[in-house]
Amino acid sequence: MTTQFDRIYRGLSTEPGKFRVASSGMAWRGEDAENVIAMSSSDIKWIQWLRVARGFQLRIGLKDRRREAFDGFERDDHDKLASLLKQHFSVTLETEDISFRGWNWGVTDFRGDELAFLVGNKTSFELPLQYVANSNIAGRTEVSLEFMAPSDSAGKKPSKNQFDEMVEIRFFVPGQSMRVRGSDAGSNKSDAEDDGDEVSAAQAFHDAIKEKAELGHVSGDIILSFEEVLVLTPRGRYDVDMFPDFLRLRGKTYDYKIVYTSISKLFLLPKDDLHILFILGLNVPIRQGQTRYQYLVMQFSREEEITAELNMTEEEIVKYDRLKKHYEDPTFEVVSSVFRALSKKKIISAGSFQSRNGHPGLKANLKAVQGDLFMLEKYIFFVSKQPVLIEISDIHQVVFSRVGAGIATARTFDMQIVTKHGPEYTFTSINKEEHEPTDAYLKDKKVRVKNEMVPDGDLLLAAAGDDSDEEMQSVASDDDEEPRVRRAGDDDDDSEDDEDFQASSSDEGSPTESSSDSEGGTTASDASGDRDMMKGLKKKPKAGAKDGDKAPVKKKKKAAGGDDNDEKPKKAKAKSRPKPKKDGDTDEAMEAMEIDSEHEKPASKSKSKPKPKPKPVTKAPKGEGEEPARKKQKKVGD
Repeated sequence: MTTQFDRIYRGLSTEPGKFRVASSGMAWRGEDAENVIAMSSSDIKWIQWLRVARGFQLRIGLKDRRREAFDGFERDDHDKLASLLKQHFSVTLETEDISFRGWNWGVTDFRGDELAFLVGNKTSFELPLQYVANSNIAGRTEVSLEFMAPSDSAGKKPSKNQFDEMVEIRFFVPGQSMRVRGSDAGSNKSDAEDDGDEVSAAQAFHDAIKEKAELGHVSGDIILSFEEVLVLTPRGRYDVDMFPDFLRLRGKTYDYKIVYTSISKLFLLPKDDLHILFILGLNVPIRQGQTRYQYLVMQFSREEEITAELNMTEEEIVKYDRLKKHYEDPTFEVVSSVFRALSKKKIISAGSFQSRNGHPGLKANLKAVQGDLFMLEKYIFFVSKQPVLIEISDIHQVVFSRVGAGIATARTFDMQIVTKHGPEYTFTSINKEEHEPTDAYLKDKKVRVKNEMVPDGDLLLAAAGDDSDEEMQSVASDDDEEPRVRRAGDDDDDSEDDEDFQASSSDEGSPTESSSDSEGGTTASDASGDRDMMKGLKKKPKAGAKDGDKAPVKKKKKAAGGDDNDEKPKKAKAKSRPKPKKDGDTDEAMEAMEIDSEHEKPASKSKSKPKPKPKPVTKAPKGEGEEPARKKQKKVGD
């Protein structure tokens, strides 16, 4: 007698089927599948009943340590199944409790091919280890498990109506773990540290995952293995093991399992005269911590050769395109040939473009990253730490420009690529000599090109003009700022007292402090006897004497200006300084002269403030330094 249950799912499959129970055993068959999953009564060891997302699950344990799970049962099916199993197989249907608390902390337990997460001694969820593609330690206390879709592992493309599946889960595993347990906790800590038996709990959990999931020793025969391959992205040296359906990268820290169906493109490009780059483009990026890598960049030497023999029969080799049993060629040719045959992807090589050095690539920068820009037949490929692939058919416009007007920027140019459906890329620091071949390449591909580059002659003139302007500006600023620096150290109290002082016409021509100043006096009776200065100023004082009040002010303005700068020729300073046009300027000049005189003879300051009468000779005997000024007053009166 056979009992049938409809709409039952096997494992993680999304295809419903029919489940039958008979005295000879149990079997399941999908609606669209031709094969039947059968389990004989002699192989059944135990059966469990538990609550899952898709109703209830019947889990069956077999003698060969395999487990089969079937979802979709109803709650009312429990009693019916329990009686059938007891009647046909003499097995008791065990009920396993499930934790519904929703806690995210607990303990882990390895149960055959599955990893169980327990909360309060009850199962919260289970993970099938057979679908674990990679295990990484993200930090010292965090372990990341990456999964591959069951459809990808079987070599089938996922259907449009397929449900979402979890691709990664992380466990926080703090603390330390002992590989060899001592008598007491921590009693032999020092001995364990010396022997290297104490590791972090995260490392121990990571090692257990790799062992249980068979990440290090995957079941199946290795077709070919390449040792110590230099991988530029992600950086490191890895052993590459080639299997019939996938490849494995084994490094010191990270292990990756990559299915051939996830490889989208293969590139074989010459980096320089000594090295060759072999690049794998992936549909599903691999991860190292928070960084995703969509391209695997391998580097090989041109002169390196390898002798290899594939672990395959002649009948199996015939099934693949251009695959040989024995190889004795350069390493990059052997690797590319094996990858092309197993992944069934064509290799994209360098096109007809050549730079000024005869290479298919250009040296360029993308933001702050330096790399090689390859001009291929259908793509523009920037190879760096984070490669960027641009399809030529997706390019809207290419703009050539040159930023700045310096001599350094005249040797390079920038190339901005505007895509139709994506972001813009600006490649900088490209050699100027590469402009012509790049422009010809883009026009040959019928790409819209816009040139905004400035001719070299205009750049040189602009750079020379900027330099001359900077020199003249610096000289002018020095002349203007130097007097201010010298007068900044004078007392501010004296200048504040004299701000409201206004001199009369007779006082402006008084021969007191300015004539006795040895630093800046430029009058005819100056004791210094500077005849060169007299030649340039001889006519102006005479004309000023006839004008009355304004003539002495002009003379004292020049004297004040000459007093501020002692080191430079006074004749030149007199010529470069403009004549005052306003009464405010004369007041400032008088004010500056009064401040200078106060430091020389403070006693004469109080004498000069009252409005003097046309008899300044009576005040002269109080200071011996006023003798030359008395002679000057006589000449002015005449």
